[in-house]
Amino acid sequence: MFQVYTEKDHSNLTKTMIAEIADIDEAIDFAQKAIEGKPGLRYIVEETTGVFNSYGEQIATVVEESD
Repeated sequence: MFQVYTEKDHSNLTKTMIAEIADIDEAIDFAQKAIEGKPGLRYIVEETTGVFNSYGEQIATVVEESD
């Protein structure tokens, strides 16, 4: 599963999940359209596998992000 986030000005405080999509290509397309024409906004696509760490937080790997 791929989670799509937006983030404003590289600040983790503004990181917001906007979608959860099964296909990587669809997730990247969705992310690119979400930030289109919005300066200062960037996207991050993370892959999750259902594995959790000892704190109960889901482990995710960043697979794509905009500048």
